[in-house]
This record gives sequence, C-alpha cells and structure tokens, in this order.
Amino acid sequence: MRISTAQMFTQNTNNILNKQSAVNAATQKISSGKRVETSGDDPVAALGIDNLNQKNALADQYIKNIDYANNRLAVTESKLGSAENLVMSMRDQLLRANSGALSAADRQTIADELKVSLEELQSIANSQDENGNYLFAGYKTDTQPFSFDNSGKMIYSGDSGVRTSGIASGVTVNTNVPGDHAFMNAPNAIGDFSANYLAGQSGEFQLKSASITNPGAHTVVAPENYTFNFTDNGAGGVQLEVQDSAGTVLTTVANFESATPVTFNGIETKIVGTPAAGDSFTMAPETQTSIFDSFNQAIALLEDPDKMTTPQGQSELAQLLDKTKSETNHLGSVRGETGISLKSIERYKSNHQEEKLVNNSALSLLEDLDYASAITEFEKQQLALNAVSQTFSRVNSTSLFDYLR
Repeated sequence: MRISTAQMFTQNTNNILNKQSAVNAATQKISSGKRVETSGDDPVAALGIDNLNQKNALADQYIKNIDYANNRLAVTESKLGSAENLVMSMRDQLLRANSGALSAADRQTIADELKVSLEELQSIANSQDENGNYLFAGYKTDTQPFSFDNSGKMIYSGDSGVRTSGIASGVTVNTNVPGDHAFMNAPNAIGDFSANYLAGQSGEFQLKSASITNPGAHTVVAPENYTFNFTDNGAGGVQLEVQDSAGTVLTTVANFESATPVTFNGIETKIVGTPAAGDSFTMAPETQTSIFDSFNQAIALLEDPDKMTTPQGQSELAQLLDKTKSETNHLGSVRGETGISLKSIERYKSNHQEEKLVNNSALSLLEDLDYASAITEFEKQQLALNAVSQTFSRVNSTSLFDYLR
C-alpha cells in the first residue's frame, strides 16, 4: 500500500500531538494532585465528588450562619446579663426602702439612686451593635426602641420582630430578642389583674393573686374594672362586696376571711392581711408588666413621704415588690433562653465541622492522586512522545538517494 508524503506527515503530526496531550494531562494531574479533574476521567467518581462538594458548601454556609448568630446572641446575652444584675440591685434598694427606720430624706436618696439606675437600664435597652443597629428594637434596628414620654411612662418604638438564621437542615435559631419581650412583657406576679389602692385605706392588706380560672364563666362589662368594698358586718368582722364597672354586685361575702379565696365572674382572687370597714380598692386587667413602669411607680411612691408610710402606700409597695420580682425572674429567663441558644448553635457547629471531616476523607479517596502511579504514567507518556518524535524525525529525513550507489 502506498502512503503519500502528506498522509505520512499528517499521521505522525497527529501522533505527536496526541502524545503531547497525554504528557500534558499527566503533568496537570501531578501539579493539581487530583486524580479526577473532569467527569471524563471517572464519571462515577466525578458524581460522588460533586455531591460531596455540595454538602461541604452547605455545611460552610451553615457555619457562617452560626458564626453570625453566635456574635449577635453573645452580645445580646451580655447586655441582658448586665440588665439582670442592675435590676436585682434596684430591687434590693426598693426592699431597703421598706424599712420603718428610714426617714423621708433617706427614701428620697434611694429614689434618686433608682432614677440613675433606671437611666442606666434604659441605656442598656437601647444598646447598639458594631454596625449601629439597635439590639432590642425587633425589625426596626435603625430606631431607638426605648424612651420616656412627658408623663414618665416608657414608650417602646420597636416591634416584636424576631430574626432567624438557618443553622441546619430544617433548624433555625433566633438571633435577636425584641425589647418588648425582654423588658415590658413580664408576667404579672398577681395574675391577670392589678390592684389600685385608694387613699383613706386604714386596714393592712394586699391583693395577692387575681386570675381568670373559669374563662367560660367570665363575661366583660367594658371597661373591665372591679371595685372591692369592705363594710362592717355587725358581727365583729367585715363584709366584702364586689361590683363591676356598671355597679352590678357580683358577689357578697358576709364574713370575709383572708384565708378563703373570693370567686366571681370566672375570676378567683386572694386577699391577704386585715381589711377594715370602710376600706376599698379597685382592680383592672393587667396580664403583663413593664420593668420600667414598675420602678417609675416605685420612685414616685418613695418621693411621696406622706403616702409611703400609710397602709395604702405599704400595699402599693408590696405589689411593686411582687411585680419587680416577677420582672427580674422574667429577665433572667430571657437571658437563659439566649444562653441555651448559644449552647445549641455551638453543638450544631461542631456537628457541621465533623461532617466536613468525613466528607473530606471521602473526597480524598475519590479524587486524590496516587503520585507513584501518576509519575510512572508521566514517564511512560514522555517516553512514548520521545519515541514518536524521534521516529518521525528519522522517517522525515529518509531519501531514496541514500540507497542508490
């Protein structure tokens, strides 16, 4: 069979180029350290490598989310801890003010200290992160959440929004605590209502609890206010009469005893102490209390020397002590929830890191290069390239005249 010169050149050129490609491929693998660089190298292994890389990318994203959540929650937990310690100190001051040995000037000093502490508490509640975002404003991170109005009542300008971050498949964690939840929505220590003690009270008593225990029997006459009147029962004791806001008598207890709960309109109340004939107080709904408002009321009470030493003032102080205790516990509970979240996300982070170790080990088995085999393959392809090149060179230089004498 005859072979034309052009055909010979083409075939040899193609052989050299193929061998050069093989040498380059072997060199590239040695350089990258990867056995599988394209799906053509090993389709089955390439599919497994792609799946493992996707899992690692997802784990990396979860770890980033966890780091973000950890930073936000760590700052929040620290601020809540500062607030809790401050509120506990403020309540201790309020307890100290209950001593009968203190003068009006002493109580004014305590009131002044509470004012300073209340401003510090407001500053903590208005804390910002490193980007200037308010920690306790919900979604309104660019709005200062807490401010007092002209009457001294705390106004919350944030919202109840809770941001979340995905830390695992189907698992999210809250990354902020709304300010109203932390500082303004503590469960009322008394229950569903609070008492308003009236001037002229002579007996020493306190509304200790008041809760709706039978919702089916509870009806509301707006506004939902109740009046408790104590009168002489003519037998050496007092009679209690409870009226709604329309003046309708809901129940009458002919011989009131503090050990016996009083029930009416689906509500159960417990009054402790010894009311006197002629005493009266009102009760209105209040299921949640604000730590700011409670201490503001306490300051106003301490600054009223005439009221502070009366039975009315003592009843109000007892109610405020109960409320601030509940509010302090609530603040500690919110801080505890934040701490639990911090501990939880650290565990998830550890799980993701362990998952990446397993994935990387599997990736190594699938794609890492066996250098001994790769170098052998390189040498083989290099030798083949040299042989083809030398052969082509010698064939190319061959002439018929070399054989003619």
